[in-house]
Amino acid sequence: MTTQILIAGFGGQGILFAGKFLANKGMLEGRYLSWLPSYGPEMRGGTANCSVVLSDDPVGSPIVNHPDVLIVMNLPSLDKYEDAVVPGGTIFVDSTLIERKVNRQDVKSIYIPATKIAQQNGIPTLANMILLGKVMKETEFVSYQGIEEAVRSVVSAKHADLYELNLKAIRMGYEYQEQ
Repeated sequence: MTTQILIAGFGGQGILFAGKFLANKGMLEGRYLSWLPSYGPEMRGGTANCSVVLSDDPVGSPIVNHPDVLIVMNLPSLDKYEDAVVPGGTIFVDSTLIERKVNRQDVKSIYIPATKIAQQNGIPTLANMILLGKVMKETEFVSYQGIEEAVRSVVSAKHADLYELNLKAIRMGYEYQEQ
């Protein structure tokens, strides 16, 4: 089984960190993978996206042109990548920042107000991890079990104080029920 994931938004939203977490989670589960970050020259506030491929077989290319899963945190990213998702794929939308609905009928659309949840819980920089919690709940390409080790592998010693907050954010997304 191979899953191609594209995470996209503005620089500063933790897009690359979210991809790194998924890649590390896949690696800890014994999967083959690729992680390919990309961001505009502006970094914060510019565009950012990250391609992650998780597979049971060696990965031939890190390029994700037609993702099975699209995770978007801003409207320009939804506008740009919506049509690239494979039929039957899933699009996760941060509905706090993106008011429009997905136009396609041949994909599953999941809306979660990740930024609003993050702000209400005093973790405004962790909407990305709330989204990943929801992704983990709704898909099966990585399991929820063992998130502690995966978070530990991507949170640097310099930011060790964010370890528990990242776990909390993932749990919030995993437990989120659409209203």
